[in-house]
Amino acid sequence: MSTPPTRPESAPPPDAPLPAPYPGPEPEPRPLPRPGARGPRRDLYAAGAAAVLFALAALVGHLLYDSEILRLRWPPLYARWLPHTGPGTPAALCLAVLTVAYGPPLARRLPWRHLLPAAWGGAMAWAWSLALVDGWDRGAAGRLTTKYEYLRSVGDVHDIGATLRTFTDRILMDSPDNWPAHVAGHPPGALLTFVGLDRIGLGGGAWAALWCVTIGTSAAVAVLVALRALCGEGTARRAAPFLVLAPSVVWTAVSADGYFTAVAAWAVALLALSATGASRAPRTAALGSGVLFGWLAYLSYGLTLMAAVALAVLVAARTARPVPYVLLGMLPCAVVFTAAGFWWYEGYTTLVERYYQGAAGVRPYAYYVWANLAAQVPVVGLAVVAGLRRAAGLRRGALVVLLAGALCAVLAADLSGMSKAETERIWLPFTLWLLPAAALLPASARRWWLAAQAAVALTVNHLLFTGW
Repeated sequence: MSTPPTRPESAPPPDAPLPAPYPGPEPEPRPLPRPGARGPRRDLYAAGAAAVLFALAALVGHLLYDSEILRLRWPPLYARWLPHTGPGTPAALCLAVLTVAYGPPLARRLPWRHLLPAAWGGAMAWAWSLALVDGWDRGAAGRLTTKYEYLRSVGDVHDIGATLRTFTDRILMDSPDNWPAHVAGHPPGALLTFVGLDRIGLGGGAWAALWCVTIGTSAAVAVLVALRALCGEGTARRAAPFLVLAPSVVWTAVSADGYFTAVAAWAVALLALSATGASRAPRTAALGSGVLFGWLAYLSYGLTLMAAVALAVLVAARTARPVPYVLLGMLPCAVVFTAAGFWWYEGYTTLVERYYQGAAGVRPYAYYVWANLAAQVPVVGLAVVAGLRRAAGLRRGALVVLLAGALCAVLAADLSGMSKAETERIWLPFTLWLLPAAALLPASARRWWLAAQAAVALTVNHLLFTGW
């Protein structure tokens, strides 16, 4: 009589239930069926409507308003008409062609650990090539040295403690030795960043530009990390070429807002890792997210609206577990700055007064409340507009929730009246999270839409001189 084969002690019994799989992100939802709907055609209609909105804002701004009232040379953008080429032109054209041709297949096939540095490198190359269309000094090294910028005030900071204690006293335009526009318009964290670079021997416009571009373009990686955790790796891979070839890079390079965008993006990415359990140390990820959110509050007052994107992450992940750790991580920045003599709320209310002492006092809300939205069309590109149209037809899904959070942040900033013009840079931390909408576009048309994104960026960068 034969004996039955023995089963190793570590193996489960044959009738044992299978272990539950890792509760990863839900699959991407399918669009609601619409009788007679033709997706590609409606994508074109949406993109065309967005282009018309931008053209209308430009026409109204040029024909119905005086430039002294709008305080813009080429409304609705903070730019001036200046057709030009530069040393970055050949590189930008080559990068656009190569990314359109090889970006989608590489995004599908590269191992994930290689895709992330490839996306960062591609975004950085795209940013530098576009910046250098304006030349090295005008497009890069001199960008952060104008009379409005932070570097003009770095030499005024001899004692950081004294600077923090008196920072609010120098915000108003009629105060003695008032801060330049950008320093006055932000909490002291932005200025202290460049002071810190100067203190370690990386002073001047070139190093500041290198910092902003290098840190700013890492935001593409942060979005990919968050998308993979919330929406699945497939969605992240489809979005990757659009994050690399984003038209918004025209304004990311070179500006401090690119740096702010990356800080916000990594705060959201760490929150997504914690909320979904995609991190081996979710509490540490939540604490890290809180530290970055805390620092973000002292980089820009308006970026408190990133709370809408953070809430979207928690809703998409269906959990609030990271919240106590995020709040705990935010605490040190608030304690340190307050103890050093800078009270955030006082700085904000003083800034509001300064804001209306300047251009905002004459800029008409009735124009900017809709023209600000039109200005985002060349920032996000037509592919994202088409993707948002598709997102509107989805029943549910983490990506839809994430896009809704970003849209809420944009609308809140718009309706507040604290962003009259110049929003192509100011809203970069919000509009970054609209770019993944392009992942919803059909594979058959993806290269065409990617080419459209590149065309928008190249057109804006070569016909206009954007500044801030």
